[in-house]
Amino acid sequence: MEQSFSFTAQTWHRLKKNKAALFGLAVIAIAIFLSLFGYLVAPDATPNANLQTVEIQAKNPGYKQLFLKIPYKKNNSVSWFTKLISGKAEDYRYLPITKYEVKDNSLVVNKYVDDDTSVVQIYSISQLTNHRPAKLFQQNIVTKIYYLGTDKFGRDILSRLIIGTKVSLAVGLIAVLISLVLGVALGAVAGYYRGWIDEVVMWLVNVTWSIPTLLLVFAITMALGKGFWQIFIAVGLTMWVSVARLIRGQVMAVKEMEYIQAAKVMGLSNSRIIVRHILPNILGPVLVIAASNFATAIIIEAGLSFLGIGVQPPQPSWGLMIRENYNFIITHNAILALIPGFAIMLLVLAFNLLGNGLRDAADVKSIT
Repeated sequence: MEQSFSFTAQTWHRLKKNKAALFGLAVIAIAIFLSLFGYLVAPDATPNANLQTVEIQAKNPGYKQLFLKIPYKKNNSVSWFTKLISGKAEDYRYLPITKYEVKDNSLVVNKYVDDDTSVVQIYSISQLTNHRPAKLFQQNIVTKIYYLGTDKFGRDILSRLIIGTKVSLAVGLIAVLISLVLGVALGAVAGYYRGWIDEVVMWLVNVTWSIPTLLLVFAITMALGKGFWQIFIAVGLTMWVSVARLIRGQVMAVKEMEYIQAAKVMGLSNSRIIVRHILPNILGPVLVIAASNFATAIIIEAGLSFLGIGVQPPQPSWGLMIRENYNFIITHNAILALIPGFAIMLLVLAFNLLGNGLRDAADVKSIT
């Protein structure tokens, strides 16, 4: 059998042997799927998974509730693509009930208020069914299961966890791209040319490095304002320094290799040498720092949202979900705050495991 010697094939072959890296890759793949198709799989597909039912706030995982669906909107149709991107508002108002019975052309329900209280309400069956046959009223009685419970506003935690995946991955992706573009460019130039260029770049790196990361993010966020897109830029502009320092050191080491000296003798341009001959040979460390920065960006975004200067409600964010439910840690329902915390931990762990696996798999010195 002929053996493939392509760099990509060798890297993938070695990565498949690393079980921890494959686990991280699987978790990331699931997170990507949920971020792209979350509104199609989430139980609550309303925009931002923000369907509130205050009567059932702070319920434990696995909670079941009977609901009466009351029509209150008409012509609320959206395209499939719109629903995929931002969800679809409900056509019904969901009334929590404990029991119901039919009397003539009316439906008598006991509205759920709390575990010990209910209120009797009467609804016209013809209005519930939009003047269709009365027997169809059964379609307006549904049972919902909240697999991860509800938050303090009565929203489905599972749905908000799924939709919140988009925020974490988006912040990580944009922040990593910003940090790589700035860090690789400045680090490569400083490490290759040295001299005054190196001194200027390292001065900028050291000044930025001396400012606490969270404090720098605060300053950038306050300057740009609170919001979704501002977080991308703020987090990305704080992480390029680690990339620049790493790339600078790697370039300084690689540029002394014989094949780089041969490329200079052949008359290749400096930019070609950097892009085509140096950067590909330091791909392993770049992948590791990119995965590490991705994980760091997720943590920083969660921290900012927890402090109230990140993603703003009602948009779901894992950090914001912890903020909204952390009071339950010292009461009766700590799981409501621990669930998004566990999601953050799992995704950060996945990126770190994948980064370590890519470092080993992309190490050109050990590929035979």
